[in-house]
Amino acid sequence: MCGIVGYVGYKPAVPVIIDGLRRLEYRGYDSAGVAVVGSVAGLQIRRAEGKLRNLEEAIRLNPLEGSYGIGHTRWATHGRPTEENAHPHRDCRGDIVVVHNGIIENYLALKKQLASEGHVFVTETDTEVIAHLIEKYQNGKLEEAVRKAVVELGGIYAIAVLSRRDPDKIVAVRNGPPAVIGLGRDEYFVASDLPAILHHTRDVFFLADGDVAVITPRGVHLSDLHGRPVTRAVQHITWDPIMAEKGGYKHFMLKEIFEQPRAVRDTTLGRISVDSGRVFLDEMQLSEEDLRNVRQVKMVACGTSWHAALAGKFMVEKLARLPVEVDYGSEFRYRDPIVPPDTLTVVITQSGETADTIAAQREATARGSPTLAICNVAGSMVTREATGTLYTHAGPEIGVASTKAFTSQLAALYILALHLAGLRGTLSAEQERGYMQELTRLPAKLERVLGHDALYEDLARRFFRADNFLFLGRGIHYPIALEGALKLKEISYIHAEGYPAGEMKHGPNALIDEKLPVVVIATREPGNAESQLRYEKTLSNIKEVKAREGTVIALVTEGDTEVTESADFVIPLPPAVELLSPILEIAPLQLLAYHIAVRRGCDVDQPRNLAKSVTVE
Repeated sequence: MCGIVGYVGYKPAVPVIIDGLRRLEYRGYDSAGVAVVGSVAGLQIRRAEGKLRNLEEAIRLNPLEGSYGIGHTRWATHGRPTEENAHPHRDCRGDIVVVHNGIIENYLALKKQLASEGHVFVTETDTEVIAHLIEKYQNGKLEEAVRKAVVELGGIYAIAVLSRRDPDKIVAVRNGPPAVIGLGRDEYFVASDLPAILHHTRDVFFLADGDVAVITPRGVHLSDLHGRPVTRAVQHITWDPIMAEKGGYKHFMLKEIFEQPRAVRDTTLGRISVDSGRVFLDEMQLSEEDLRNVRQVKMVACGTSWHAALAGKFMVEKLARLPVEVDYGSEFRYRDPIVPPDTLTVVITQSGETADTIAAQREATARGSPTLAICNVAGSMVTREATGTLYTHAGPEIGVASTKAFTSQLAALYILALHLAGLRGTLSAEQERGYMQELTRLPAKLERVLGHDALYEDLARRFFRADNFLFLGRGIHYPIALEGALKLKEISYIHAEGYPAGEMKHGPNALIDEKLPVVVIATREPGNAESQLRYEKTLSNIKEVKAREGTVIALVTEGDTEVTESADFVIPLPPAVELLSPILEIAPLQLLAYHIAVRRGCDVDQPRNLAKSVTVE
């Protein structure tokens, strides 16, 4: 949840750390702090409550300098978001400084034990315990004290530590939350995520659980908790650092919404051949024979990725004729799931570091199921533990509310469904080529949808004062109703619900009055009888809403006349095969939420109480 940056090198450390924290502020923005060690002033710390700009002002008023240091931007778990509770945290003597991402579950017991030994605590946080524990064991090398301390910690953590008693050194340890090491020229980095260091280096490796990295001006030494050397493969990241900038847009979220045609193209590129009717997923590392033996699929995810999984269920069941069950990552391992060995478990996560999804993946693995990760971040924990991986190639996503990652996940799930269908022989070659052709046409259609931004802004102007919204959809459109409602409440703080349109008469009709905007997804696939039937039923729902004085905003297929006559406002979308229509449908809902949030004065990129990567339970 929190963001960590550490730097050792020849440059002044403070600008490097602050720049990295700025690029990680999406991970937490309750408070921030930095600690650096200089040749004259020694160890210095600055901390501030609130967003990073408050820390920058504190440093401007009271500068500090040093050639190495660590920084932190916080999403509060233990202790209020105050300057006192901001990281970095120190031990009694002030020699040891720690920044931490995660939760120490046994911190109260450790705190009580350390207090009985004479340690005095000054904050409400679990992190302060780590500093005191390391101080207890430091008799020489910092890394040896860190190893002894972390074996007593219960819970999950990524930490970076420095000590003025062992200078020119940062020690980083991972057990759960992500940590990446950057390798530059005579300079080295540790961070919670890639955007923090991409402006300085693209050569990185990710720490695995139990890795201890010792970072000095001479390089990085990697070992396990017992001091035994380990190695991790260095990856060259191809993301352009500019991809992690706003690029002229007012907010990262807006930029990422408009990057969706490119993201869908990149996810598709090289994976399908319309000419041959084949899908190429060689990097997936699951053999065709393994996939032919699959008899059922479980999809596990959280938040927006769970909505992608729910849409993916329709894709796989329709095309590959395999039964699919969708689970929340946070619920999966607590219900004693039935996972036969012929089950493929698909775990979906943008970051690859979502704690609940990782736990569900490990549960599926323990029960003998191969796991397939659909993920955006190479080298992340989920990808390392998966049997195979299908990368989405969306590029860095900085806005807390996921947009392009979601549409890339939908594209990846569609490709997976086609691959499974091809292996199982559930589609003819002509059908498979037709579905592939539709995917190649989708980015251009999505660009057309995004070109109507003025329409979505006008709707936002009309409805930004609403207290509640209702989103309705049938079939594969229902997950998009859920996602549209989630986007609105995430960034505008308006209460919104997504609901299956067919369930309206079983309760939600009671909510409808003249004050309730109802967003109805009422698109249809030309020539598809099933789609036409769903459309007709949805049209009946619209008339029910209108009969009860509700205001209808309808997403319709271009050329629609029936819904247009009944709805108060319509958003026309290009015709598409129904399994791909969610990618076109979500874009207007993302922009509607965005413009409403902006009009309400909300912080679009950093909504309250949320963080980008949920790396704790």
